[in-house]
Amino acid sequence: MLAFSDVSDAAARLETAVIRTPVHTLRQLDQRMGYSVFLKAENEQHGGAFKIRGALNAMLALSPAQLRAGVVAASSGNHGLAVAMAAKMLHTTALVVIPHDCPDRKRSLIRQSNARIIGYDPISDDRDAIVALAARREGWTVVPSSDHPDVIAGGGTVALELIQDIGVIDVLVVPVGGGGLAAGCAIALSQCPGRTRIIAVEPQTGDDTHRSLAIGRRVRIPPPETIADGLRHRIPGELTFSINRRLLDRVVLVSNAEIVAAMKFLWEYVGVLAEPSGACAFAAVLAGRVPEAPRTRTAVVISGGNITQADALQQMRRYGGSSGSRMEERRNG
Repeated sequence: MLAFSDVSDAAARLETAVIRTPVHTLRQLDQRMGYSVFLKAENEQHGGAFKIRGALNAMLALSPAQLRAGVVAASSGNHGLAVAMAAKMLHTTALVVIPHDCPDRKRSLIRQSNARIIGYDPISDDRDAIVALAARREGWTVVPSSDHPDVIAGGGTVALELIQDIGVIDVLVVPVGGGGLAAGCAIALSQCPGRTRIIAVEPQTGDDTHRSLAIGRRVRIPPPETIADGLRHRIPGELTFSINRRLLDRVVLVSNAEIVAAMKFLWEYVGVLAEPSGACAFAAVLAGRVPEAPRTRTAVVISGGNITQADALQQMRRYGGSSGSRMEERRNG
């Protein structure tokens, strides 16, 4: 079973390899919400997302022979990029299995890290089977996107940094896809003074964790249709679910329109360009979906920012009407 020591060991291992990302605050946001909000900007991490923490931590634990052979990973985009970047840092090869509709920016960044890419159809293909077959044929090691002890521990360093940088956290709001980030953060906070309530956030149409926790076992859902491409998981991970079932306080759901409203607010008032998955946790806060928050110190993980301004504006126009106008002004200014 994973413990706090696994997260602290990961933090020591990653200390010089990852960015200690900043925490943004905004007086106007605190006044609007009625409590203190701290935004952990993982969009400013290497690779534009928190994923490098888990991928690199897992790969640093491999034997020299495993590293020489290479690694393979399935991903909606950000984990694949993290594995590609970690492979480049560690002078090995990587194969990344990504969906055909992976955003162009993420696909391009993976290629820039010299990883090989295989595409798959998220509706009809089993990406894990593709990965397993490639691993067997080539002798590569699989680096899962979330359901792996070292990946979970690496993700938990996000919460560890928050505690060290801002002190007491009453509520932590974090997005949940495969569940690794939520599980790692929950473990990191489990040994801290006081009681931190942990709220996970999913898209309304990608609610596999919400459904699974409601009935006490993992539930597989149809392929989700959501703008939060990094949170399109169909079933929680086995290990992550066992942790999150014990340690999460609740899961709340947000709509595409609420995610876009959060993206818009972050860009216009904080200067943070977040992708939909990265803005998901903040969307719950902004929409008032976190009833635990009033009169608290609430930390929110902005988990990724791999999106262009043009794509962000397109989504704002589609789901928020004309609400992208001020972002357009900043972009052109």
